[in-house]
Amino acid sequence: MAPKILPLWGRWPRGPEGAGAALDLGAHARPRHGRRPYREPPMVHPVFADLPVTVFEEMSGLARELGAINLGQGFPDDQGPIALRRKAGEALIEGSNQYPPMRGLPQLRQAVAGHYGRTQGLDLDPDREIIVTSGATEALAAAFLSLISPGDEVVLFQPLYDAYLPMVRRAGGVPRLVRLTPPHWRFDQAMLEAVFSEKTKLVVLNSPLNPAGVVTPDEDLALLAEFCVRFDATAVCDEVWEAVVFDGRAHRPLMTFPGMHERTVKIGSAGKMFGMTGWKVGFLCAAPPLARALASAHQFLTFTTPPNLQAAVAFGLEEPGDWFTAMPAGLQRSRDRLAAGLREAGFAVLDSGGTYFLNVDLTASGIDEPDRAFALRAVREHGVAAIPVSAFYAEDAVTNVLRLCFAKADDVLDAAVERLARAK
Repeated sequence: MAPKILPLWGRWPRGPEGAGAALDLGAHARPRHGRRPYREPPMVHPVFADLPVTVFEEMSGLARELGAINLGQGFPDDQGPIALRRKAGEALIEGSNQYPPMRGLPQLRQAVAGHYGRTQGLDLDPDREIIVTSGATEALAAAFLSLISPGDEVVLFQPLYDAYLPMVRRAGGVPRLVRLTPPHWRFDQAMLEAVFSEKTKLVVLNSPLNPAGVVTPDEDLALLAEFCVRFDATAVCDEVWEAVVFDGRAHRPLMTFPGMHERTVKIGSAGKMFGMTGWKVGFLCAAPPLARALASAHQFLTFTTPPNLQAAVAFGLEEPGDWFTAMPAGLQRSRDRLAAGLREAGFAVLDSGGTYFLNVDLTASGIDEPDRAFALRAVREHGVAAIPVSAFYAEDAVTNVLRLCFAKADDVLDAAVERLARAK
C-alpha cells in the first residue's frame, strides 16, 4: 500500500492522543488549564538587550494608527519603473529560482561595473571586486563583521544611520564620533584629528548624507582620504543615495581619491537607485583582498539574493533610458514644492543637495520646542509624521531639526504643508 502523502497545506498528522501529539512540545507546553508557564528569557547580547524600536518604525506606526500623512520614513509613493517590475516578473516565471552564485549573477555584477564606469569613472572588475547583497544594510553588516576585530576603533559621523552603531558594537568595534551640525554639516581637520589614532581601523562615511541631505564636498572628501592613508584605515562608504543628487551636483566616490581604491568599501543600493526600497538588492565594491573578506562574511549572512530581482536590476542598469536624469529631476521638483510651501508657512528650511529629505530648523522657525516633542505633536494632533534629527545622534544631539521626506505626490506634500502650518 502506497504511503499517504500530505499536501503542503494539510494538517499535522494526528498522533495516538489527538492533533499535535506527534510533536514534542517540551517542558513548556501549554498546561491543560491556565497560562503558559514561560521561563525566564535567555541571556542576550548587551548590544541588543535594551535596543529600542527605531524612530522610523515608531513614527510610521503612529502614522498608520492615526491615518496621518507619512513624511517620516524614506520611501516614495510611486512603485518604481514598470519595465523593471515586468522584468522581475518574467524572470520569476521563466528564469531560475534556485541559488544564484554567492557573489551575485554575473550579468548583474557586469552591469554594476558598467554603470559605475559610465557614471563615476570607476574601473571595477565584476568578477573580483563586486558582490551582490540582500540590501545595503546586509552589505554594511558584511563589512563590519569582516573588517572589525574587538577593540578596533571606528570613526563615525553624527548624524548617522541608526544601524551603524549596534552593528559596529556587535562586531567589537569602539565608536569614535564626529559631531556634524547644521546648516552645512561639514567636518574639518581639527575634528578628524580628535578621533583618528593608531587604533583607528575603519571610518564610515554616508554621502549623500541621510538625514542632512548633504553631498559631501570634494575638499572634505580629500581631507578624509588623507587621514585614511595616514592612519592606514579602511573607509566603508555608504553611498546608497548616489543617484539622488540635485542642482547639477555630481556624486564623487571616496574610492576615486589618491590611495583610496585599495582601502575603500563602496556600498550601493538598487532600491534607492530605482525607488523600490523593498527590493533589497545592494552592491559591495572593493579591491580583491577586501572583497574576499567581504564575500566570506556575506556567504554566512544571506548567502545570496533573489535571482529574479538581480536580473531585473541588471536590466535596469544596462538599459536605463532617461531614468537617471528624469528621476532626480522629478524629485528635485518635489523638494522645491515642499520647501516653497514650508517657507511660505514661516518655516526655516535648510538646503538639500541630495536624498529624499529636507530639514526644517525649528528654532529659526520661531518654535521653542525640541524636535521630538514637535514631531509627536505634529503626528498626534495634526496628522503629519516626521523624523526628529536628534534620533540620528548617539550623544550631544542636535535637537532643533526636523526631517521630512519629499518623495511623495504633490497633493500629499501640499496637504502636509497645511497641517504643519497649523502645528507651527
